[in-house]
Amino acid sequence: MKRRMRKVTALVLSVGMMLSMTITSGAVTIDEAQKKADELQSQKSAAQAEKDTLAAKLNSIIAQMNKTQEELSAKETEISTAEEELVQAKVDEDDQYNSMKKRIKFMYEGGNTQFLEILMSSSNIGDLLNKAEYVSKLSSYDRDMLTAFQNTVKAVEEKEAKLQDEYEKLNTLQSSLVSQQTEAQTLISSKEAQIAEIQDQITDNANLLADLKAKAEEAKRLQEEQAAAAAAAAAAAKKNNSGSSSSNGSSSSRPASSGNVVSGSGYFTHPCPGMTYQSSYFGEVRSFDSRPHKGNDYAAPTGTPTYAAAAGTVITAGWSNSAGNWVVISHGNGLVTKYMHHSSICVSAGQRVAKGQQIGYVGSTGYSTGAHLHFQVELNGTPVNPNNYM
Repeated sequence: MKRRMRKVTALVLSVGMMLSMTITSGAVTIDEAQKKADELQSQKSAAQAEKDTLAAKLNSIIAQMNKTQEELSAKETEISTAEEELVQAKVDEDDQYNSMKKRIKFMYEGGNTQFLEILMSSSNIGDLLNKAEYVSKLSSYDRDMLTAFQNTVKAVEEKEAKLQDEYEKLNTLQSSLVSQQTEAQTLISSKEAQIAEIQDQITDNANLLADLKAKAEEAKRLQEEQAAAAAAAAAAAKKNNSGSSSSNGSSSSRPASSGNVVSGSGYFTHPCPGMTYQSSYFGEVRSFDSRPHKGNDYAAPTGTPTYAAAAGTVITAGWSNSAGNWVVISHGNGLVTKYMHHSSICVSAGQRVAKGQQIGYVGSTGYSTGAHLHFQVELNGTPVNPNNYM
């Protein structure tokens, strides 16, 4: 029995060390994941700031494009007006030129005689002088008007050329703004894709961080539960050792009427004596699950009978997504046994079963990687090592 006590004590220490290492490892990983979360958030903030700057630049470009487009429209109107003015100025120039040609032709077509007739028809010297001055002024007027119209045509042509030059410059500016707009939109789209990628990383890292924290909490809980269960088992073993000494040292005797289950007393019979081998042990941390295993796994061919480890009342007999076809038996005083992954079961809830009575057949239902019986013992809701009861 002292050897049993030493085993229980070793179990407490080993479980504590194992879970402590898990929590410590998890804490470091949590710190790293938290640091990664901070880095990703910083990257996202920087990318968002760059996107906001690009968006502000794009808005400025668009505003300038709108202004330039208004100026282009105004220039088009001015150019159209100048073209109309130029057409009219050329028409006026042609009309003045044709009128002047007709008058010159009229005055000089008959030669000097006709011109002299105009002068000689004067009634007096004053009339003569007036007529001569009129002819002179008429010729000067035609020249001045023609010159004026020619100057108007030239001015309108220069105005139109200037407007065309301004229009071309505005059009070049608008083309440049369109290119800048396209470039800014491309950069914004790139930043949006970068931000989306960072957000995906943030989400993945947040899920990882939450999972790590959950596992750390679970490991801590299991450490506390396992320590309490092992302590309870040690106390029960000590009590049994005291009781056995008072009964002439019989190590196989059990209390007849108290109903208490003695840890490590051989109280249970093996639930699957036809097993091939034990594939997993209580407290083992397997490669596919970071949590310590809550029971023993006994590999056996499908259809191998399974038995109640001790007398009790069936409190569950049915289906569970994780446990498959399973049976739960209460043995009183907070002691419960669980039998999982059956191919089929042959007891029902509420039924009383005897120690060693068949309850089902080995299978691989629920979350299982092969035919086996998962045998789990719980004391007051806390999983404990089944080997302490067999």
